[in-house]
Amino acid sequence: MSTSAPQPPAGAPLRARVVRAERGAVLVVPDADLGAVARRAELPRDGLLPLPDGTRTPPTVGDVVDVVGDDAGETWPADEHATALHATALRATGLHPRRTAVVRDSAGRTSLEQVVAANVDVVLVVEHLDPDPDLGRVERLLTLAWRSGARPVVVLTKADLVPDPDGMAAEVAQVAIGVDVHAVSVLDGAGLEPLRALLAPGVAIVVVGASGAGKSSLVNRLAGREVMATGEVRVDGRGRHTTTHRELVPLADGAVLVDTPGLRGIGLVAAPEALDATFADVTALAAACRFTDCSHEREPGCAVQAAVASGELPARRLASWRKLAREAAYQARRADARLAAEERARWRRITRDHHRALRGRGAPRP
Repeated sequence: MSTSAPQPPAGAPLRARVVRAERGAVLVVPDADLGAVARRAELPRDGLLPLPDGTRTPPTVGDVVDVVGDDAGETWPADEHATALHATALRATGLHPRRTAVVRDSAGRTSLEQVVAANVDVVLVVEHLDPDPDLGRVERLLTLAWRSGARPVVVLTKADLVPDPDGMAAEVAQVAIGVDVHAVSVLDGAGLEPLRALLAPGVAIVVVGASGAGKSSLVNRLAGREVMATGEVRVDGRGRHTTTHRELVPLADGAVLVDTPGLRGIGLVAAPEALDATFADVTALAAACRFTDCSHEREPGCAVQAAVASGELPARRLASWRKLAREAAYQARRADARLAAEERARWRRITRDHHRALRGRGAPRP
């Protein structure tokens, strides 16, 4: 663990990385020293931080923020006991633009989007081999990963529990087009070397997957120590949400990992480009359809339907593409409606405040 970090000039904000977001505050470390001891920085009352464009948003794990405080420019504490010397609370004052963002919707109940992690370089999509991997879930998580702007990598855990992990990995690779797929065993370390090769200094990796997929065990193995709690898995393979928060975990080689709670209901927020990347086979076939607006249902000259009929494209694959495309379109419509409602509410506030100001100056009421 580093004992200090480069400090800004006196009075200047400190550029810091969010380790964990809490109610009303974030835990941060200097962006130049991700292995430092985390300190608490208070958020504004509404929990939002301003971006350079003037918009305000809640910070999340991996965000780069500006923090200020009477001792923000002093040497960062070397250990947990030294933090008592830094009695002045830090305050988070601004949010830097995100290079990448892993985004989901808020469990399907509203049109609000939730940023799971920011400024990550690699998204590890973790799925178990025992029970059999859920190809639809892999496709959904890959779409989430492609949309983030980071590099997706599929990790298939529990390879020691199945007789042919390589054959199962090959089946998953058929739906993970253009993505590296690794079958690994956390128990004996088999298959982990390609993942360790990703852990270069400064690289941020987020781990996503369903409960019971073995994410926390994988993080612990890659970290070389127990940094995330692990728990039993039910006989149906479902986990018990052993991880209850998102947290940035520093590794010995300078990389950082973000573990996330199991995503049981993964609401999709996807751009068309993300769906095209996940379903590159469907997209390539669609380019050969007779009509450019082909819905791949019953139109004559549909290359996608012809590929399904010939066995070139599995019917399950087309059904999955349709499902995710409908869901993404629905989420986009809800987001547009929400933004329109927010804009109407904003103009109502502006009009109300204007009328109040006029009345305050004695102008006749309109």
